[in-house]
Amino acid sequence: MLVGYVSDENDVAIADVAVELTGPDGVPVSCRSSASGRIDADVAPGRYDVVLARDGYGPKRTTAVAGAGPVRFRLLGERTYGFLWPKEVTSGSTAEIRVSCPRPYRLSLWRYGAGREHVAPLGVGEHEPGATAVPLPDGDVAGSGVDWSPGEFPGQRVVAPERGGLYFVHVDDDRGGFHGLPWIVSPSAPTAPVAVLASDLTWTAYNSFGGRSNYLNPAGLPPAPAVSRRQDLAFYAEPERGEWEDEHYPPLSLRRPDPDQSIPLGEDVDGPTTTRPGAHLAAADWRLLAWLERQGYGYDLYAESRLDRGEVPLDAYRVLVLGCHPEYWTYGMFRQVRDWVHAGGRLLHLGGNGLNCEVELLGDDRLLVHNGDTRKLGPGDGPDWSRFTARREPEAALLGVGYDQRGLLTAAPYEVVSPSHWAFEGTGVAAGSLFGERSLNGRILGGASGHETDKLSPHSPPGTTLLARGVNAGGGGAHLVHVPALGRGEVVSTGSIAYVMSLLADDVVSALTRNVLDRFLAEW
Repeated sequence: MLVGYVSDENDVAIADVAVELTGPDGVPVSCRSSASGRIDADVAPGRYDVVLARDGYGPKRTTAVAGAGPVRFRLLGERTYGFLWPKEVTSGSTAEIRVSCPRPYRLSLWRYGAGREHVAPLGVGEHEPGATAVPLPDGDVAGSGVDWSPGEFPGQRVVAPERGGLYFVHVDDDRGGFHGLPWIVSPSAPTAPVAVLASDLTWTAYNSFGGRSNYLNPAGLPPAPAVSRRQDLAFYAEPERGEWEDEHYPPLSLRRPDPDQSIPLGEDVDGPTTTRPGAHLAAADWRLLAWLERQGYGYDLYAESRLDRGEVPLDAYRVLVLGCHPEYWTYGMFRQVRDWVHAGGRLLHLGGNGLNCEVELLGDDRLLVHNGDTRKLGPGDGPDWSRFTARREPEAALLGVGYDQRGLLTAAPYEVVSPSHWAFEGTGVAAGSLFGERSLNGRILGGASGHETDKLSPHSPPGTTLLARGVNAGGGGAHLVHVPALGRGEVVSTGSIAYVMSLLADDVVSALTRNVLDRFLAEW
């Protein structure tokens, strides 16, 4: 009988797993998984106690019902994973440090601002040898989440510092291994005129821990795990198929590790990003926060999910800054920011592919993504290739720009279009000058206009001014725009994910951004 399949945390099949099934009669039946992770055993239908073990993975005990459909057994590879819960808090709040590590480990708290700043040691893992690794649940881990060691020991908890910002808990094992767990700390009351949103909803949409994200198996886990990802994943096996051609997509849990956010210890904020996801996720946000602190701007950091709950007091701030990739927003967030801008707020959008898709935060800490069938959006090189526009209203009506797929995964400098605009004051540029040539983007080389780019749209507000455009081939360059009057408010959008990666490297990008912030703050 086919009992099920066994796969790892990435839903890749594991061959030659030793499996032992024990039914009500107490007699164990042993078998091994095949090359495809398939588990076949000579057993009758019913409930069994199951033991699974293989070198390189954490062994575990579980229970399963044979004969009711293939069971998706999961084993965790022998590497460090973890997360804090909650992943975002206010100063003075307590979070649990949930870690699975195959080795003894120690913990420490660091703040990622102008540089890496050691805040405090947090002790060692409070578990016996061999008990520091925690089994992975079976089934759709990306949807169910994991509840690892929820705070059994005082040493596995941490109190948020008074000073807000982006923090990481470092997990260092006794053989030199390292893993960083991000933690967003917001103030208990506003402390500065500038609020910055960390894109935790986008982080969740890209998080494929468990074998599924909004990009990897977005419509759900396949019936059997992958053997060769290059051959079995849909966007390799069916290149003619778009990413989102379904109407509904299963939710993604926030309560799980997000290894893409860990920033290698050898990566410095003044150097290039060293991982594939770093150029548009937490490592990029770190560059933005470092620039703000070095330029002397005080700011309060908030998670997008906190804004969705109505817990960001926008009226207390003059400027709201969006980072490099705020792609996934709830409609409630959109309405709050739109109304705040119309009432006089200043919005500085330093990213690209912004507000492109509506999501919902469900009550069980899961994210529901409303991609829809994107074939209905038309060709990707048309204006406003936007899931948000199709479902709600145009984000370009707020940001001044909207996304299309031209320029995808390219990068180039910007070309000045409106040199007399106040944003370029003191930069010395002229019409046609290039800027944004220098960048810390270690993934997509070429300049500040790139990765994914937004352009002027038929829905851009009247009076929207094009300040500069990226010189990416085929019309793929970002449009850097100023919306001078949106109600009583004002907006500047850079139109590019890659822009933030030039803040610490390119003098004109830095000066332009400073001009915008100074102008926005001076008008308060």
